[in-house]
Amino acid sequence: MAGREKRGVVSYEEVEPGYLEGRRLRKSAGWVQLWALGVGAVISGDFFGWNYGLAAGGFGGLALATVAMAAMYVCMVFSIAELSAALPHAGGFYSFTRSAFGPLGGYICGVTDTIEYVITPAVIVFSIGAYLAEIVPGVPAAAWWVIGYGIFTGINILGVELTFRVGLAVTALAVFVLAVFYASAVLSGAFRWDLLLNVPPDAPGGSRWVPRGWFGVFAALPFAIWFYLAIEQLPLAAEESHDAPRDMPRALVLGIATLLVLSLLTLVLNPGVGGGAAALAGSPAPLTDGFRATLGEGPLLGLFTVLAVAGLVASLHTIIYAYGRVLFSLSRAGYFPRWISRTNRRGAPHFALVLGAAAGLASTVAISLFEKEAVGAALLSMAVFGAVISYTMVMASFIVLRLRRPDLERSYRSPLGIPGAACGAALSVVAFLACFADEAIRPAVWGVAIFLGLAVLYFLLYSRHRLVAEAPEEAVARAAPEEPRAGPAPLVKEGKDSA
Repeated sequence: MAGREKRGVVSYEEVEPGYLEGRRLRKSAGWVQLWALGVGAVISGDFFGWNYGLAAGGFGGLALATVAMAAMYVCMVFSIAELSAALPHAGGFYSFTRSAFGPLGGYICGVTDTIEYVITPAVIVFSIGAYLAEIVPGVPAAAWWVIGYGIFTGINILGVELTFRVGLAVTALAVFVLAVFYASAVLSGAFRWDLLLNVPPDAPGGSRWVPRGWFGVFAALPFAIWFYLAIEQLPLAAEESHDAPRDMPRALVLGIATLLVLSLLTLVLNPGVGGGAAALAGSPAPLTDGFRATLGEGPLLGLFTVLAVAGLVASLHTIIYAYGRVLFSLSRAGYFPRWISRTNRRGAPHFALVLGAAAGLASTVAISLFEKEAVGAALLSMAVFGAVISYTMVMASFIVLRLRRPDLERSYRSPLGIPGAACGAALSVVAFLACFADEAIRPAVWGVAIFLGLAVLYFLLYSRHRLVAEAPEEAVARAAPEEPRAGPAPLVKEGKDSA
C-alpha cells in the first residue's frame, strides 16, 4: 500500500526521499539567452511555413491574418510575462492553468503544449530536408530528419549551458541570414510590388488583394501564426533562469518586438521577388527561392541556402529544449509516468528529450506516408491546433488569477490587463476554428483531437490518482488561499483498489 492524500477528484501519492533531487534543473540563463531561446524557437517561421498562407488567402488575406495573429500574440506575451514573474516554474502554461483551473485544467493545457512542442520540430525537420535537398539532392529526406533530431537532441542532453550557448549562436546567425535577404531584395532591384498580388482571384468576392475572399483570410490564420508560434515557450525556462521575475518579462517583450519586425519584412519582401506570391505559395524552401531571385544561380546561392538552414536549426534546437521541459514538468508532477522526468548529471531531462524526439520523428514519417502533397502544411496545422487551445486556456487563466489570486506577488504587470487577455483569448478561439478550414489537412487535425481525448482518458483512469504534491507547480496551487488550510492534510493509507 502507498500513502496518499486525497484532494477532490485527485490523489497525491507519497514519493521516496530525494525524489526532487533526482529531477533538478540548473540555473544557467540571463535575459539575453532567454531572448535567443524565444526568438530562436520562432525564427524558422520566417524561413518556411508562413508561405502556405499565400495559397490559402493570397497576399492580402495573409497580411490581414498576420495582423490579427500579431495582435493575439502581443496580448498573450504581456499576459504570460506577468504570469511567469508570479509563477516561475518549469511547467510554464501548465503551471498557470493548474493554479487557475485545477489539476484537470492544468493537465489539458500541458498536453496541448506537449502536442505543440513535439509536432513543431517535426515540421522543422521536414523543411530542413527540403532545404538540404537543394544542396545534396541524392540524400533521402528521412535521413536528414534522423540526423537533425540526433544532433540537437544530443546537444540538449549534454546540458543546459551548451543548449543556451548553441541557441544564442544559431539564432544570431539566422537573424543575419534574414537581414542579408532583406537587403538583397531591396538593393538588387528584384523586388516589385505587383508580384505580391499575382495570385489570381478564384472565389466570390475575391480581388487581387484578397483572391480567396474573406474565407481566405480565415483559412490563412494558422499559417500567419507560424511567424510567432513558440515565443510562449520561454516560461518553461523559469527554473533555469538566474532571475526569472526580472528577466522573463524583459526577454518576452523584446522577443515579440523582434519577431514583429522580422515577420513584416519577410511577409512583404519574400513574395515580392522571383515568381511572386503565386510561385511562393507552395514552396517548401521559400527563402532559397527568394535568394535565387536576388542573387541568381551560383556559389552565393549555395552558401546562403546552407546558411538558411541555421534558421531552421535554431528553432529545432530550442523547441527540442521546450518539449523536454514540458514532458519533464508533467512527469515530475505525476501526470505522465515519473521516470520521464529524471535528469542526468548535467541537469538535462534526457528521457524526456529522447521520448519527444521519437514521437516527433514518428509523426513526420506517419504524415509523409498518408499525405504526399502537403506534409508540411498538415504537420503545421497539427502543431497550431495544440497551440491555440493552450493560448485560450492561458489567457483565461490570466483573467481568473487576476480576479481570484490578488495575493500573488507580481513583479511585472501586463499593461493590457484583463481586456488584453480577453481580446487575445477571443482571437485564439477564431484561430482554433481556422485549423479546420482546409479540408485536405482536416484529418490530421482530427487525429490530434483524438490523441488529446485519449490523453484526458489516461488522466481520469490512471494518473489523477498518482500526482506528486512536492512538485513546485502543485505545491503553489495547493497553497492557494481559497483551498481549505486548517492544517496539513494527513496522508491516509489507501489500498490499491481505492485508487
